[in-house]
Amino acid sequence: MGDTKRIVYWIRRLSEIAVIGWLCMMLLVDLVMAAGTGGLQWLVPICGGVGIVAVVLRRRFRLEGFALLFGLSFAVSVIMGGINFAGAPGTAETGAMLVLTIGVLRNVEPVRRAAILAIVSLVVLMAEGGGRDYHNAGLAFSFLLFAAWSMAAGIGGYLRFQQERRTEAVYSVRRAERLELARELHDLVAHHITGIVVQAQAARTVAEMKPDAVVPALDAIANAGAEALTSMRRLVSVLREQEEGARTPGMTLADLRILTERFSQDGPRVAFEIGQGVDERTLPREVLTTLHRVLQEALTNVRKHAPGTGWVEAELRRNGGELVLRVRNYGSQSDPRVSRLGGGFGLVGMAERVEALGGRLYAGPTPQGAWEVVAEFPLP
Repeated sequence: MGDTKRIVYWIRRLSEIAVIGWLCMMLLVDLVMAAGTGGLQWLVPICGGVGIVAVVLRRRFRLEGFALLFGLSFAVSVIMGGINFAGAPGTAETGAMLVLTIGVLRNVEPVRRAAILAIVSLVVLMAEGGGRDYHNAGLAFSFLLFAAWSMAAGIGGYLRFQQERRTEAVYSVRRAERLELARELHDLVAHHITGIVVQAQAARTVAEMKPDAVVPALDAIANAGAEALTSMRRLVSVLREQEEGARTPGMTLADLRILTERFSQDGPRVAFEIGQGVDERTLPREVLTTLHRVLQEALTNVRKHAPGTGWVEAELRRNGGELVLRVRNYGSQSDPRVSRLGGGFGLVGMAERVEALGGRLYAGPTPQGAWEVVAEFPLP
């Protein structure tokens, strides 16, 4: 998973460098144009330099850079138009404004503000084309700038649509997990309360036959009640938190083996190994059930996304103070799944469950060519 993160990071960095390099090449064109024209045309490379700085800092000063560049560009266009100076639009300046327009339409909230800023960018670009009437080519410049703005607006709108659709899908997954928890919270309460009732009845019987054993029985009842309250507080807090995931109580290690055996009957063979020291009697019930859900999701993804898989390797082991579930599938030449940065929403839901228990979930390719899902849980 670390390799996948590094690859994504360097892809983003290289794309950023490519954009900055593209703008710098345009700035050289503006400098050549200013050297040949002279006069106020030297203001154009200044606008281009400001635009490059605004693009570099757009994630930190998005609105400030937008206002500075577009305000400066509009002022230069008005000045050139007011004195009828035959200036030309700046290529680096225009490119920077288009990049900022894409970023505004993609990220600025609310949508109404993003739309207003996009209209402002169109007005400034039209002023640039009309105010800098280079050899009576203002109309042609205006048309080209409008076409470029339309393309930038389309790209920004599409990216915003994709981002909002993914956000809504992730929210739906989280909401479904919380609703499932709400449906099953009754089972958790019933389990703990039943245990407390049974122990209370046993304590009453012991009190009649052996009064000295009542205190340990009462301690057991108190511990059971504390465990019930802890589990309920943890699960109810997940329901109340908008950004938290859910998990379902009630599974055992035997259920994990049954799951892998059933999968092996009509899918790739699963080799499932439980390491030494893993005992369900010492594991929280929420962890056991989340392990079952993660294993189920990982095997389902193997069937959906890697039908050519020859076999699957799954192991559950203790690693120091952590419990680690690792699922790998081999024998498939390609797997279209990607990490949480852009992958399927089943793993998003599982990650919510794991993180709600204080753990971590990773998914991605291994150096050996397998696909791997790893869930880590801290143990008390």
